[in-house]
Amino acid sequence: MVGAPGTVSKKQIAAWGLWDWGGAAFQAVILTFVFSVYLTDAVGDDLPGGISASSWLGWSLGLAGLLIAVSAPVSGQRSDARGRRTRSLFLLSVATVAAMAGLFFVKDDYHYLWLGLVLLAGGSVLFELAQVPYTAMLRQVSTPDNLGRVSGFGWAMGYFGGIVLLLVSYFGFIAGEGDTRGFLGISTEDGLNIRLVALFAAVWFLVFSLPVLLAVPELPRTDAVAARAGYLESYRVLLRDVRDLWRTDRRTVWFLVASALFRDGLAGVFTFGAVLAVTVYGISAADVLLFGVAANVAAALGALAAGRVDDAIGPKRVIVVSLAAMIATGIVLLVVSGPTMFWIFGLILCLFVGPAQSSSRTFLTRIVPPGREGQMFGLYATTGRAVSFLAPSLFGFFVYAFGSDRAGIVGLLVVLAAGLAALLPVAAPRGDLARDAVV
Repeated sequence: MVGAPGTVSKKQIAAWGLWDWGGAAFQAVILTFVFSVYLTDAVGDDLPGGISASSWLGWSLGLAGLLIAVSAPVSGQRSDARGRRTRSLFLLSVATVAAMAGLFFVKDDYHYLWLGLVLLAGGSVLFELAQVPYTAMLRQVSTPDNLGRVSGFGWAMGYFGGIVLLLVSYFGFIAGEGDTRGFLGISTEDGLNIRLVALFAAVWFLVFSLPVLLAVPELPRTDAVAARAGYLESYRVLLRDVRDLWRTDRRTVWFLVASALFRDGLAGVFTFGAVLAVTVYGISAADVLLFGVAANVAAALGALAAGRVDDAIGPKRVIVVSLAAMIATGIVLLVVSGPTMFWIFGLILCLFVGPAQSSSRTFLTRIVPPGREGQMFGLYATTGRAVSFLAPSLFGFFVYAFGSDRAGIVGLLVVLAAGLAALLPVAAPRGDLARDAVV
């Protein structure tokens, strides 16, 4: 059951959302826009041996993805079975913060590249594993009537947190020319300004991850056998549970498959959006950051608005409408040109990313058996990782086949359409809300 009405306080909801706000420090600053760029463009720019720093970054993050895929379900299962969901979130969050803080010691010298790659990949694993118990808490901090709104609130907090932190990092530590940067006037020697950004991001994440750890209590143990099992034995328990799930509730299995497909398409939109903005639609490199901020605002507002719709008509309809709207907008982007058209239709596209992401996790929350949220969201992470090659591969294939970056949009649309087609036969959640009828 989703939390009963009246058992969840606004304080718990706010505390839960603040973890997403803080987590943007790793996602936006460390992994996407700032430190990964510093590793490849500065630390490893003179790396000897003929293999680029970008290649090493890709391989290290690929290995991290493999570790996440094989460990996430068991990690979530064990935290559920032992009644240690909050404790797991605490330990994984603190470990992620430690990895982020360690990046301060990665100086602008290729000898430090390996330390940076290990910490970045390790932090990626820890952060993704932390998201399993965090997302599993959604049921604890919501009621049947506000599940969609709470999920949308969390996604929006993540988007807005990323925007605020990126702006603070840019104007405080990065903007400008010469030997000092930002309004703080920090030296660029040995990459000090970027290393301080990593340290600042670590403190940011630590501060905003604490409220949920204090506000949301532990749940009791759910499975005595799984609680006693060792780590390797936990995989046998996992296989047992997956077999039982296939026999008793194939809807959950098919939803995991469908969501893995369309979530990879959603990730592709953000991954390749900046590239397309510059190479196809003529947006200047300086304006890409502005578009990125606007895109995150649009996605956050979409997630907030769709949360209420999710509660009213169910998550499946929200996902279906969002994916259909994104496919239609992507088709328009195939034929229009110029910065103005990209700003208009690019932001429309992003407006539907947040609702699809938010309602995807409310869909799973509504159909997961009580006490198995951690395990199921671990599988949610695993299935997403298993197909994460699709959008990049198809984007690259269509660019190569047609000799045009614009054609890469078709690859993204194919993945989104495949996810939509796989979702349509899956029955919508019923039980928690009578109005969540099958569509």
